[in-house]
Amino acid sequence: MKRSLCLLLACSLVAPLWAAKKTTVQELKDTLAALNQEKKTDEEVATRLKDIDLGEELTSATLKSLAPLIPGPLSQEQMNILEGRSALLSPPASDLPTSPAPDAAMQKAILTRATDYANKVYAQNPRFMVKKVTARYQDGVQGIRTNSGMTSNVGQADRAWELPSMYMRFYGSHLDEVETDHGVEKRPVEKTKVPWGQNGQVSEGGPGPNLSVILQQAEDSGKLSWLRWESIAGKPFAVFSFAIDKKKSNYVVNYCCFPVTGDTGRMGYEGTGANFQTATDWKDFKATVSYRGELFIDPDTGVIVRLITQAGLKPTDFVHQEDMRIDYAPLVIDGRERMLPADSFTITEVVPNGDNYAARYSIRHTVFVATYQDYQMADSVNPGTK
Repeated sequence: MKRSLCLLLACSLVAPLWAAKKTTVQELKDTLAALNQEKKTDEEVATRLKDIDLGEELTSATLKSLAPLIPGPLSQEQMNILEGRSALLSPPASDLPTSPAPDAAMQKAILTRATDYANKVYAQNPRFMVKKVTARYQDGVQGIRTNSGMTSNVGQADRAWELPSMYMRFYGSHLDEVETDHGVEKRPVEKTKVPWGQNGQVSEGGPGPNLSVILQQAEDSGKLSWLRWESIAGKPFAVFSFAIDKKKSNYVVNYCCFPVTGDTGRMGYEGTGANFQTATDWKDFKATVSYRGELFIDPDTGVIVRLITQAGLKPTDFVHQEDMRIDYAPLVIDGRERMLPADSFTITEVVPNGDNYAARYSIRHTVFVATYQDYQMADSVNPGTK
């Protein structure tokens, strides 16, 4: 009976999220206009925005245009969250170019230019050092629950079922100095001074996405196809979708650190409570997975200005979702213009408490928004390095 009641309670809590209607960008605009007309406070507007789940991309241009309707920092935070959560979606149909799809010959020509660009231009980038500033937004539990040593489980049931936050909020930000080599991002040069390991999983990363490898694997898979035109900064770009099977993939998902807690024995009784001896170990999640995504290509030059990847993960994994978008922009470094990562969005869903008893059923959604600043030639930062 008690178990049934717990399950019923859990279902009642998540049902509104499952039933939530996807909101269009125009409906978001109308909502903000109405709230502004009613002179709602910053807190009231932020509360209303928390219940919005967009079904279309909130582009940076639209976000800027809505700035006069944002009354303060609380509602601005929620708008930033909506931008991040919708970063991989298509923009409203009204914002898409109406040009017909290119014929097969033109599509092939665009992809040939993209391959040449990825291999002969982008992959020839030298080593750079860059400052990567990452803001983190998340819902779910604040910290990881561990239960290690000698503990009394009586009286702790309520804490084990403590309800996590249903709404995403700003968690913090940090700065990493990272290296790029041939256009591929490496791990941070030093571990961040505020680690997001045991108090909130982040990808330990392998190398960042390699455009040349992705294009080659997409072509080999036979699942590289025309998707649509899309305008970015007023220019139409050709968008192609791709899918890579696990057997042909080198996409590695690597996250730290999930607790695994188990009983090591019973120590007896004190009063009415049973004392159990437990131990907590930390387990990384690492797997090579299938993936799919989109390439945004300048049809005239083959330059790739945006890459979207979505990892193929299982619901039984500690990591359920890793979706990433990287935007590339022209930057002048050492007197020469180069296309390099400028911004990125990473959207994840994890089971933060791993195999740690009942808490394993808690799910956390996180949006990482990163900006890349102050690119410098690596040799000028670290003279004598190779």
